[in-house]
This record gives sequence, structure tokens and C-alpha cells, in this order.
Amino acid sequence: MWARAVARSPERRGARTLAVAGALAVAVLAAPLRAAPLTVCVAEDNAPLSYLVRGQARGLDLRIAQAAAAALGRPLAVVPFETAYEKESTLAHEVNALLSSGVCEAVSGFPLLREDLGPPTRPSARTPDYPGAKRKRERPYVTLGPLAASRAYQGAALGLVVAGPAESVATLADLAALDDGGARKLGVTTGTLAGSVAQTWRHGVLRKRLLTVSQREEVLDAVADGRAAAALLPLARFDGWKLAHRDSPLRATAWRRPLEINLGFVTLDGATEVRAALDRVIEAARADGSLARWAAEEGVSWTPPTTPEVGNGPSLASLAAD
Repeated sequence: MWARAVARSPERRGARTLAVAGALAVAVLAAPLRAAPLTVCVAEDNAPLSYLVRGQARGLDLRIAQAAAAALGRPLAVVPFETAYEKESTLAHEVNALLSSGVCEAVSGFPLLREDLGPPTRPSARTPDYPGAKRKRERPYVTLGPLAASRAYQGAALGLVVAGPAESVATLADLAALDDGGARKLGVTTGTLAGSVAQTWRHGVLRKRLLTVSQREEVLDAVADGRAAAALLPLARFDGWKLAHRDSPLRATAWRRPLEINLGFVTLDGATEVRAALDRVIEAARADGSLARWAAEEGVSWTPPTTPEVGNGPSLASLAAD
């Protein structure tokens, strides 16, 4: 859900119509057991955290959900959903409606922002699109309950993406130090957090190097075709792009700037058993390295969660500072 998640920023991807039939509303991913399935809602187009391949859900979120279901001794059922920006709702309200209506017991890829947890800020909301849902105008408003978060499993971060292993630009400082009259450009997308960081970093030292593209363009294409030496963007966005361009030489450098936003699962406050299972799985996987391994296998540029796990989000001043 990261493309939609970071404070509902312009990095968020445009919504697409669900590409699965209603019969796939609940895709059971484990052998049937006598216990009722653990039903988890996942964003249907948030690769590589959660996405569909020929109707089957994949991604890092699914690895964690499968482990939690196994810990509970239940099969796993997945409900993919799609959300789009609307004036009358937020991601937190839509996720809450999925949980409060009983569509699922947990939702993955949720940004752990303090303002979105606890009692809802409005009494009711409608669910987002999911297989089997009624048309939007026919969907009832659902009474919302308080939300509670699992432990964080990933931190969101900005990254620097370059072309090819021989690229000399590994950090923003490397790019700023080049004495080439600003010939080597840093690609950013206008109106985004990454673009604002690049504009203000070290009091604007990078401004002469910026190649700014519109939100209708893909900044990574500017690096791929040589217009820019590097691109500054959320690593989650690069991860999704890389899945669609597996042969591209583009790579993320070791430099990254945590965004002070973590991702976790969210449940209704009363779902203590489910949340406890998610916490045990996440804590164990972080401790023994499984989480980092799962992320690498799924194509996720994993960043450890920051402290506190539930926070208020970043300020531009903190992100632009070294």
C-alpha cells in the first residue's frame, strides 16, 4: 500500500479497476483446515508488497500474512482491494470500513501514523472496491470502530537510483560535489516530497542540477534514457518499477533517507488474538533475519522500521537535513 500510503502524498499511484472476478474475492492460500480462514485485505496494486499475478496475490505482505495464519493454525484468505483518492474519504476510513464491515480481520501495508489509529475521526464510511462489492452508490455506510496496529515490519525511505554498476554517484553529497557545471542531473517529480527535499537539501545546493518531470511522466525513465544521472524517489516506487523492467540496469544505491513512517498491519482494536499473532511473526522474522530475506526474495528494498514505530510522520526540515 506504500504508493498510496506516505501521508497520501502525490507519489501515490493512480487507481485502476480491479482485474479479478468476483469469484476471486477470497483466495485461500493454504490447505483448508477446520478453523475459519484468517482473512486479510491487501492492496491489489502495490507491488512488490502486495499485488496480483494471474489472479494470485503475491508480495512481502503475503509472506507475513501466511506466517501469521500458520501461527494461528488457520488457513489464509486474501481479499484484494483498490482505493482511490476521494474528497469524502481517506485511506484510514476505507481500511476501517473493510474491517468494521467484516470483509477482513486485518489489512496489510498500513502507514503507522498516530492520527490514523485509535477512535475514527468520522462515524461511518464506505468500503473501497473489492471483488464482490456492490457498485459504489449502492454500498452502505459502515459504522467505524477504533483501529490498532501490529508491530512495524518495514520503514519507508527515499532512495537514490542510478544506472549501471559503474555509476559514481552513490549519495546526494557525491552529486553535489561534482564540478561539472551542473551537467549531471538529479531527476525528481514535481509536487512530491522527494522533489521538495531535493529543492531544500543543504539550503538548495542541488537546485542547479535538478531535472524536474511532471507527475504524468516517470522520473525513472529519465535515468534509463540518460537525461539524468540519478533519481530521488521513494524506494517503494522504484521497487514496483523494477518488477516491470527486470532487465533494466537501474539500481538503488546504499544511500537512503528514512521517512519516519513505518508500515504494519492494522486491525480493529478488539482483534487482539490476530494482532498478537502478527506481532509474534514480525518480531521473530526481524530477529532471525527472515524478514530481510523475504523482502529480498520479493524484490523489496527493505528498510528497518524507525523508532517510534507509530509516529507523526516527517517534517520537510528533518528530511532536508543531513
